[in-house]
Amino acid sequence: MSQKVSNQLLAQLAGTLEGDFHYDTVMRTLYATDASAYREMPTAVAIPKSVEDIKKLIAFAANNGSSIIPRTAGTSLAGQVVGDGIVVDVSKNFTKILEINKDEHWVRVQPGVVRDVLNMELKKHGLFFGPETSTANRAMIGGMVGNNSCGSNSVVYGSTRDHLLEVHAILADGSETVFKSTDKVDFNTLVATAQQKNGSATLLDKIYLKTNDILSDSKNQDEIRAEFPKPTIERRNTGYALDMLLNCEPFTPNGKAFNMCELIAGSEGTLCFITEIKIHVNDLPPKEIGLLCVHFNTIDEALRANLIAMKYKPSASELMDHYILECTKANPEHRQNRFFVEGDPGALLVVELRDNDVAEIEKQAAAIEAEMRAAGFGYHFPRVYGADTKRVWDLRKAGLGLLSNLPGDEKAVAVIEDTAVDVNDLPEFIKEFNEILAANNMYCVHYAHAGSGELHLRPIINLKTEEGNKQFRLIAEEIATLVKKFKGSLSGEHGDGRLRGEFIKQMVGDHNYQLMKEIKKVWDPKNIFNPNKIVDTPPMDTFLRYTPGQTTPEFKTTFRFYDQDILQHAEQCNGSGDCRKTHLSGGTMCPSYMATRNEKETTRARANILREFLTRSDKANRFDHEEIKEVMDLCLACKGCKSDCPSNVDMAKLKMEFLHQYYKDNGVPLRSKLIANFSKLSKVASYVPWAYNLVFDTPALRKIANNIVGFHPERTMPLLAKETFLNWNKKRSKATGLSKKVYLFADEFTNYNDVEIGKKAVELLEKLGYEVVIPSHVESGRPQLSKGLLDDAKALATKNVTLLKDVISENTPLVGIEPSAILTFRDEYPDLVDDNLLEDARKLAKNTFMVEEFFAKEIDAKRIDKSLFTSEKRLIKLHGHCQQKSLSSLVPAKKALSLPSNYEVQLIPSGCCGMAGSFGYEKEHFELSNQVGELVLFPTIRQQPDEVIIAASGTSCRHQIHDGTGRTALHAVEILHAALI
Repeated sequence: MSQKVSNQLLAQLAGTLEGDFHYDTVMRTLYATDASAYREMPTAVAIPKSVEDIKKLIAFAANNGSSIIPRTAGTSLAGQVVGDGIVVDVSKNFTKILEINKDEHWVRVQPGVVRDVLNMELKKHGLFFGPETSTANRAMIGGMVGNNSCGSNSVVYGSTRDHLLEVHAILADGSETVFKSTDKVDFNTLVATAQQKNGSATLLDKIYLKTNDILSDSKNQDEIRAEFPKPTIERRNTGYALDMLLNCEPFTPNGKAFNMCELIAGSEGTLCFITEIKIHVNDLPPKEIGLLCVHFNTIDEALRANLIAMKYKPSASELMDHYILECTKANPEHRQNRFFVEGDPGALLVVELRDNDVAEIEKQAAAIEAEMRAAGFGYHFPRVYGADTKRVWDLRKAGLGLLSNLPGDEKAVAVIEDTAVDVNDLPEFIKEFNEILAANNMYCVHYAHAGSGELHLRPIINLKTEEGNKQFRLIAEEIATLVKKFKGSLSGEHGDGRLRGEFIKQMVGDHNYQLMKEIKKVWDPKNIFNPNKIVDTPPMDTFLRYTPGQTTPEFKTTFRFYDQDILQHAEQCNGSGDCRKTHLSGGTMCPSYMATRNEKETTRARANILREFLTRSDKANRFDHEEIKEVMDLCLACKGCKSDCPSNVDMAKLKMEFLHQYYKDNGVPLRSKLIANFSKLSKVASYVPWAYNLVFDTPALRKIANNIVGFHPERTMPLLAKETFLNWNKKRSKATGLSKKVYLFADEFTNYNDVEIGKKAVELLEKLGYEVVIPSHVESGRPQLSKGLLDDAKALATKNVTLLKDVISENTPLVGIEPSAILTFRDEYPDLVDDNLLEDARKLAKNTFMVEEFFAKEIDAKRIDKSLFTSEKRLIKLHGHCQQKSLSSLVPAKKALSLPSNYEVQLIPSGCCGMAGSFGYEKEHFELSNQVGELVLFPTIRQQPDEVIIAASGTSCRHQIHDGTGRTALHAVEILHAALI
């Protein structure tokens, strides 16, 4: 941007728009980065609601020396949506699938449609949009066009350019036009008409005239054909695709019909603003999938074997090296996806074969294996079929995020990760590539698209150091030279952006680069659209997230972050945007984003804001910023990110620590104190439960009381039992002669509110032959944790670990009823206690189980008699607690609830229920809490007949279900207790 735009002008612009417009520090900070190494503060952020809004934004930029940066999901890896102009985010309001034409195999969409969501709709019509990025569950069609995205199946489906039929676009002068296929006659007529207009030619006329002038010139044709990447490289994004336009008629006889979409695809929003997209779609692929997962000792061996695999025309051939595989060992989700991996291979090649007949797939796999073995390649050849194929691909796709888990400041940096060469050149290219790295004392990870001649190659660099910055530039320069030697493409799919734009001149030569500058100038005379990408790009080592030599203070935190500090943990977020999944894609992360579709409510946004102020604040307490508090506010602390995020960013933990540090300078709010001291207050109230219940069971009185403490007046409150669970347990007659023993944790919620569940848990366990012992312990600390009172939570953790460390063992486990309480032992306690208790806390964590987990273990050990349960047939719909899903899984709960032989258990594909402890009670969060519930959970429950049992183990979940649907959800122990005969 050539000049600073005043806040006064920005305010005037905001008043003219239907959509939202932000120029505050918070929103500008959240849009200052993407998934790349770059950071630049934009002037403002616009969330347009209409095409008219976009036109106004373009006019404003043209009249005020500003610029427009089109953005969808913001997952770009080369800094494509980083800049100092106005970021225009179409991901929230331009999300309609406008038309599906099954007969002609096309679909018309707005740019904010998510690729996987589109395919869910297309599947109903037997159709499928092929290009599949690893970010497909949040990547949007507009971004895929801008970046010319492809994916692991590009050997079959090519890139987005290959499917792009038409775009509706707004040009730099504010005019609207449609670019589509134009035959030779029409193209020549269009050019001739434009030539006749002379001084009255429109911007569109000038665009076609310049294009015709450039591509009709024989010298230009020769230069383009000589200098652009090899035509055999299907994956290539090297500047503006003049070579693709040149292949069209009238410039190439018998070529494709001319379509400006060839140029627009991969132009990174630098030429026009797209508002509608028409793309070709295929019939659904063959229904059967088989994966041949070949194990190799070295990467070189895998790449040479890949050439054998490609002879059999697989639908994908993807590589993972040992660095990637090593990362998957530490990730809770992806550890389960390693089921097919034997030992520690140097590389894996996953060859995907598709057919309508599994026997044909097996025949092909056997032929590939035989040829590879004959050539001396590979030592283990497992086949994977059915639902397990998704687990293998999930493991491969996780590579990008998992690389962010490297401890410390050294990271696998996206700098040379997108090179593409002819697949036959790949083994030799990678050999020379690694020789260059070795000469510079560097190494990298290798993964992704071996079948397409493109591996994602990420060297390990510390960009916070001067030396790291030098390495960043040096390796980019040397690999650019190597790519040119093989006549490859410096970008195969991730685009040029800020990262590779500097090297386009080297890739295509000075002459062709000047042609690209002419293209940019004619399309965008005032440099409005996403400037400094593709042409006139600043040096690739400027505007980085990290300043070389930057220093930050030592952060003394209450939580243990092991081989990191809190800033480094936040920096594990690389911006890949997994937290932008919709509820249709499944998973728990991130419920507030799923409900609002606001970038501000993503886990990524929270990590970004924390990183920004911990890095750049001038305050003694860098946590003391309202901006962080504002962005953290709608984090439900559901823990979904701890498992769903491939980088394992634990935002709940970060939020707890932030609140703890923030309160040091700002004090603890009264409501937070009340919630954190839930157990103490409940103890006092339990002496007169009738008085408490009179207030909170009487709507008028409840509303007054709720308002006083800051809860929403319409939210019902949990009532107190007449007698606490611990008092009942002291008085009851204990069963005798039981051969097995289990220790039960009497959590604060069971003790005061859910006493009947506690009673039934004891009775159920005794009926199954277990002596139930409630050991000496204190409350879990979950309420204190949720409100950031970490000193109090640490004291409780220390007390419990001290009391239980010599009692609980593998043979005498600790079992809990309420997931959020019992799982504090497994999750937070090892992060809280002092070093002298760390091993004890870890041992306790290993031997602490939710009651469903305990039952599942005992079922597997054949220590539970199924004949004790009814044979009546019942259907159960199970909603899982967020932390249950994050730190364990729903498999044990399903197994436990299936103890009665005719009980069918179906999982509700819900994420968070929306209550999340106290979150859904709080006045300002009540509406969002219900929005989250309405995504999947509430509608699913409302559809169930009365006889269907609704199961939910979390006390908050059951309360949310009651308030949101009127149905009563039962804990697993209630269901099993009722099923006893």
